[in-house]
Amino acid sequence: MKHYNKLVRDGTPAAIEAEGRRCSAVVMDEAEYVEALLQKLVEEAREVAAASEEERAAELADLYEVIDALLAHHGWQEAEIRALQARRRAERGGFSKRLKLVWAD
Repeated sequence: MKHYNKLVRDGTPAAIEAEGRRCSAVVMDEAEYVEALLQKLVEEAREVAAASEEERAAELADLYEVIDALLAHHGWQEAEIRALQARRRAERGGFSKRLKLVWAD
């Protein structure tokens, strides 16, 4: 028996049982769910960073899934976040110039 104690996709318990294995899953309260989403966000971002070029798109899709869940939980619309992103890009720039800050005084 392996213990996970982490947020999984809704279909994961059914997939485990379909393989003839047993599992236990519980519904988290609001605070635990938000904390689990934030942990999953970091987990998925690390997986994107570690992925090969061929796997990176699928890992980014998983990252988007967590972002979508966070948006839904907070009642935020993607358009709101995109508008905020555009405003911050206009103020600070994006990453298209591929700049690496080497030092600053």
